[in-house]
Amino acid sequence: MSNDTALFPRNFRNAFPVAVRGEGCWIVSADGRKFLDAAGQAAVINIGHGVPEIGRAMAEQSSQLAFAHTSQFHSMPAEKLAARLLAMAPANFRKGGRVYFTSGGSEATETAIKLVRQYHLERGQPGPYRVLSRRQSYHGSTLGAMTVSGNAARRAPYQPMLAEWGHIAPCFCYHCPFEKIFPECHLVCAEDLEAILGGDDAESAAAFIFEPVVGATLGAAAPPEGYAARIAEICRERGILLIADEVMTGLGRTGKPFAVQHWGVEPDIILAGKGIASGYAPLGAVLVARNVVEAFENGSGAFKHGFTYQAHPVATAAGNAVLDYIEAHNLFVHVSPAAETLRTALDPLRSHRHVGEIRGLGLLLGIEFVRDKSTRAPFGPSQSIAEKIHWAAMEEGVLTYPTQGCIDGASGDHILLAPPFIITPEESALVAGALTKALAKVFPD
Repeated sequence: MSNDTALFPRNFRNAFPVAVRGEGCWIVSADGRKFLDAAGQAAVINIGHGVPEIGRAMAEQSSQLAFAHTSQFHSMPAEKLAARLLAMAPANFRKGGRVYFTSGGSEATETAIKLVRQYHLERGQPGPYRVLSRRQSYHGSTLGAMTVSGNAARRAPYQPMLAEWGHIAPCFCYHCPFEKIFPECHLVCAEDLEAILGGDDAESAAAFIFEPVVGATLGAAAPPEGYAARIAEICRERGILLIADEVMTGLGRTGKPFAVQHWGVEPDIILAGKGIASGYAPLGAVLVARNVVEAFENGSGAFKHGFTYQAHPVATAAGNAVLDYIEAHNLFVHVSPAAETLRTALDPLRSHRHVGEIRGLGLLLGIEFVRDKSTRAPFGPSQSIAEKIHWAAMEEGVLTYPTQGCIDGASGDHILLAPPFIITPEESALVAGALTKALAKVFPD
């Protein structure tokens, strides 16, 4: 990176290429290099880069109406996109549900936190305010979102600024915190929620937030059968709201519009982001089920919360154009076969002495690297294995999403793969080939 840059970088010690163009699954840098975007730029790019229809839709909207503040107006793109999202959501959202648009996933989490607090107030219950979550979870970078996030390393610098609302065990079969094996475990990780809600401070619990498939911090760890349903059952029995954080998994990433639909679960709130506009505009959404909406309609009638750029006309126009493209090319249906092709291409990596597990659902896959496969023991944090593999793969022209700390926030290395839904078999083979070469570089014989 040039020393005369005006940008505040994510890392002052890394040299970042300058991206100038995107084409399908590829990003082209200013020096002419092409990178296969196997991470979808942090699971954002669902339909691929450089789709001209999206830019045209945004330009058309901006030429008619670029902005209207939601304290005074609604806009047609936002109304249209809200209806389309509710139509693809679980049944409890389809009649009487509403959508609150934000500029991204962290804002969606912040909105949900305040929404559940006011929901209980509207029902004459001043006690509940805590939003429970899981250890090793991640729900955003703003302070409220960090409060409910359970990743120890990401919380650590800001610990004095964060409330402690309660975190239960993660659902992570490869490194079960209870050292049990499914199904003999009887879903003890889900029962941990029941245990915390049976404690002395249960009356202050307002909601539980979870990622149906844990993305960045656990590397696409999907739950075993029955987990999501049991979590939903506990929330219903205890009278707290269930929030599904689908910022990474929503809008087709796992092969269904929302990941909870794999298990027939109906949350009270669904958070969306990333793929909702496929990176063409900053956009997030909070889908609110009718039971929550009714508390506001029958109560004060006003949600005491707002963002300047919520339901932005150009951003929501981008969201509509992305859904148009998905529908025209049947991309949701394409996810499962594309995922199967990618998994097949990656299968030879399983035999590598340091590849512990390849896991995930749909086109959200994680590869965990371990020091010892027999014990699943991790590498030391100082070795930065995931980062090394990421950079080695990048030298081969393939982009991945590396993260460290999947076991306890510090130890445990994995990369995330979340390519655009349009990835071809040939491109999947390129991903596998680049990772094979990257492993050889990082772990030479």
